[in-house]
Amino acid sequence: MPHAGNLLGATTEMVDPNTSGWRVRLNCSTALASGGRNGPGCLRLSATAAGEMQAETVTAYPVAAGEVYHVLADASAAAQPERIGIEWLDGTLTPVGAITWSMTTATASASWHRVSVAGPCPDGATRARVVLSSVAGAAGALHYWENVYLGPPVRTSGNLLPFNVEAGGELGAGGWVAEANGTVGRTAPALPWSWDFLLAGGHVMTLTATAAGDTSMAVAERVHSQPGHEYLAYAYLGPPTTASTAWLELRFHDEGGSLLQATRGTLAAASTGLQRQRASAIAPAGTVTCSLAVGLTGATAGHVLRTEGVVITAAPPLQDGSIVPYAAASFEAGTGGWTVASGPAVIARSSPWGSAAAEGSYCLTVTSATAATSVLRSPRLPVQPALSAAAEWRLQAYVSVVSGSWTHVRRIRWYDADGGLIEQYTSLPDAIPSPQWWSVSVAMLAPAGAAAAEIDHELTATSSGSSLYLDRVALWPMRASTTATPVPESASIALTLRELTAGQLISVWRVTLDGVRTLVRGPSGLMDRVPITGDLLILEDHEAPLGAPVQYRIEIYHATGQLSGRRWTDAVTVAPGNANYAWLKDPARPYRNTRVLVQRGVDWSRPIERTEHHVRGRRNAVVLSDVRGGLAGTLSIWTQGDADRTRLHWLLDSGSTLLLQTVPGMGVEDVYVSVGDITEGRVADYGREPWRTWDLALTQVDMPATGTDGSGSRLWQDVLTEQPTWEAVRDRYATWEAARFGWTGGG
Repeated sequence: MPHAGNLLGATTEMVDPNTSGWRVRLNCSTALASGGRNGPGCLRLSATAAGEMQAETVTAYPVAAGEVYHVLADASAAAQPERIGIEWLDGTLTPVGAITWSMTTATASASWHRVSVAGPCPDGATRARVVLSSVAGAAGALHYWENVYLGPPVRTSGNLLPFNVEAGGELGAGGWVAEANGTVGRTAPALPWSWDFLLAGGHVMTLTATAAGDTSMAVAERVHSQPGHEYLAYAYLGPPTTASTAWLELRFHDEGGSLLQATRGTLAAASTGLQRQRASAIAPAGTVTCSLAVGLTGATAGHVLRTEGVVITAAPPLQDGSIVPYAAASFEAGTGGWTVASGPAVIARSSPWGSAAAEGSYCLTVTSATAATSVLRSPRLPVQPALSAAAEWRLQAYVSVVSGSWTHVRRIRWYDADGGLIEQYTSLPDAIPSPQWWSVSVAMLAPAGAAAAEIDHELTATSSGSSLYLDRVALWPMRASTTATPVPESASIALTLRELTAGQLISVWRVTLDGVRTLVRGPSGLMDRVPITGDLLILEDHEAPLGAPVQYRIEIYHATGQLSGRRWTDAVTVAPGNANYAWLKDPARPYRNTRVLVQRGVDWSRPIERTEHHVRGRRNAVVLSDVRGGLAGTLSIWTQGDADRTRLHWLLDSGSTLLLQTVPGMGVEDVYVSVGDITEGRVADYGREPWRTWDLALTQVDMPATGTDGSGSRLWQDVLTEQPTWEAVRDRYATWEAARFGWTGGG
């Protein structure tokens, strides 16, 4: 599957179905090989003689000076390491400056592994091509490549840290500074990553202990943060040995730069490979900036800690609306403030990394030496005043029996603003199923005036030596799991789906009264068995018909493809509005949709390709014809001022397929059209007359399957993270739309 934002075409990226996107640059031959992961094919390079062999893209792709571009690929070779580069070219395809090369991978590897680099486009360059390189020991040496990307830097949406820090030093080692007893560097290990995971690259930052003792390094840039907000920091850590104490630390600073609070997540290493460690905390009063550090406790001289994929972001709730902070919900850095209020149970974070978790890499382990009842209690959880009036709340947790057997009672204790206990809700006891992870939940009414809550898990071990896992705890005010709400100002319907399960698949259909089902459009295309990434999904259906009731049918599937469940919404209707107006909508860019005043309805024609043959001596001709074509005609509309004119040009500039919608009863069904030539004319000779008359040549086309840019994951925070100030953002991009979606002159 092609990667979003890739300047390379699908054939060049995937090397499927052929190698036409690649050519020999030096000392090799090219061929199509099997065994790829992004499609079955891959590029095989065979050395002509000993020495460096290179291949390059046939096409040189448009780029913009000053912009940073990121190139990556997956490689495989048993005998030689490799590197990848970006060659910068001017308009005549003459090289500009030196090739931006990655470091050569530290070792050769026959397993697929990532090779990557990033660099700014130099002045004078307008084109770029990808170059693949390795040094063969002898003629016939083989090297395999696939899954090639060239485009804007691939980064985590919402990350407050700059790309170079997140990506492990793809631009260089300058994003980090040594703090104590260490030196900062970078390397390019032959690390395997999933073909569709582009957030980790070939370069990895390193911290090398100078002498025995503690060592650490910190990101060079401190980023803005706000007191009272919860933040999550995470990074991949590769310790020198499994016995090493490697850690990640989230730090908060005041206006003067003084450290206010540091929250550490220590890695329980399962191997010396890269393992993602997390730490989260609520920024204390006085916070202005936050930062991140990594390090080793009690290192030996020469020990090396590797790090990659470094992120600081707003901590996501594990369930939409949950009031349980991330640390107390996921147990990634410890027990998250939970205590044993009574009983013999002992609690701890699971170990090692990745051994057990329903979310993240760790969970809470509960062990009871005797057959007895123990009560686990959460930290006290503030309830926002706006939520205290919610009538019904849901408590959910994931549990897994490790040994023995357990019964489970859930309890919520509600407190007023003065800390007094208002009410306590207790569920009926039930046995925890075994084995595997199970979601257990209960709903209850919250009392009026509740300002805080505590969660109790009353766990009874029915035999000595019993243990279980607890993870992914959430407490939230319940709302409808599926809602559809008309949005009159945009002639659309907002569809909100809650309490979804990440990892499952979802299909969403719009159903009209006559039973016709149409897939709803989402960010990646039509919503047909699309992977679920979180518990909340919001879709904007801008293609719902005007003035006609529709329902939505949601089908949820297990990852293996079996149907898990169905949902239906109530029937909803988009208000049709004034009959003199129509909507022109861009399915791929719904923020450009425009309501237009119709001057005259379309007179449709339906052309047909046909040939007449007049046979000598016969009265009637022999006619050969194709099927009749779709609708074609001219839509005449008015614009009433400069703002209308500008918006209509903005809509039409892309040349994308549009949807024409009119009020029911006008004799025109909704139709997808391609707009050909347009004519903008004046309605009067008076120069200051603002009205214009337009003729749009329309041709009916099929519904496009493209996704929606307007629902993309890029945030305004991502825009600001890439530039020092909003003034710099304004200077970099031609429009705020370009800034929002990262469009630059080259891309």
